[in-house]
Amino acid sequence: MSAKTQHNNILLAVAGFTMVVAIVGIIGYFTLDRPQETIQGEMEADEYRVSSKLPSRVVKIFVKEGDYVHVGDTLAILESPEVSAQEKVAEAAAGATDAISDLTEAPTRREAVESAYQVYQQAIAAADIAQKTYLRTERLYTEGVTTAQRRDEAKASYDAAQAAVKTTKAQWELAKSGAREEEKRAAKKNAEAARQAVDVVSSLVKENVQIATQEGEVSEIYPKVGELVGMGSPIMTISIVNDMWGTFNIREDQLKGKKIGDVFTAFIPALNKDVKVKIYYIKDEGTYAVWKATKTAGQYDLKTFEVKVRPLEHVDGLRPGMSLIVK
Repeated sequence: MSAKTQHNNILLAVAGFTMVVAIVGIIGYFTLDRPQETIQGEMEADEYRVSSKLPSRVVKIFVKEGDYVHVGDTLAILESPEVSAQEKVAEAAAGATDAISDLTEAPTRREAVESAYQVYQQAIAAADIAQKTYLRTERLYTEGVTTAQRRDEAKASYDAAQAAVKTTKAQWELAKSGAREEEKRAAKKNAEAARQAVDVVSSLVKENVQIATQEGEVSEIYPKVGELVGMGSPIMTISIVNDMWGTFNIREDQLKGKKIGDVFTAFIPALNKDVKVKIYYIKDEGTYAVWKATKTAGQYDLKTFEVKVRPLEHVDGLRPGMSLIVK
């Protein structure tokens, strides 16, 4: 065999081998299963912040991060000197208005009635003297013994005495009958308004005692004892860890066949454990695109849909932030 023939045979063998490899690769690409993609989610939980309604100073904190609290547990005590001062002023004002209201409602005292009667009788006596003085002065004026000025002065004194009789009689009648109904109503309304003001300030004072409104775990505490906090500033965050769920952002081409109520298995790497979860929510609108088309024709963007699941049973050690893996 010539060298040229041998060389051609080698080239044919290499070409044939290359063709076989290419054919096997093409067949494998279209016939063999592609690697299954992984869907990753995350456990989540609701949380709420314990905040101050007023500018205050932190006096004491009863919990630490990681503690589990129940409804009604005292979490922290704040102090607001301005509110405490307002409470004292409001209570003093309420006490005064209550006293006035009690006086208007109380039965008329005998001493007050008697005193008013004596004043009334004195006014009558004074009016009687003033009348006699006026009549005598009038007669003297008619006789030309006294002046018109003296007569006018006597007449004015008599008129004033008559007015005093009417006034003291009215006071005596009032003392006998007690305060008028409108005065009683006004005093009562003033007392009620003062008490409402006390209630408002007292409610603000109660806000200085921060209590847990839901069960959960203290995830973060912001101020330290002795620090000032502003109005609405958070004191701590409570995570409601007894009601957790998992959230997946699933690409739309992986969403096929998934519906609310479906149950599937998810793996939790942190616990090295498989758990059964159930879909309870699928968002009705796709969000951002996680895969962008790179060609102008034949390709399209793929968006994601938010899917939420809950474990079918309690999982010890499960915490917000842990990953969920679905293959």
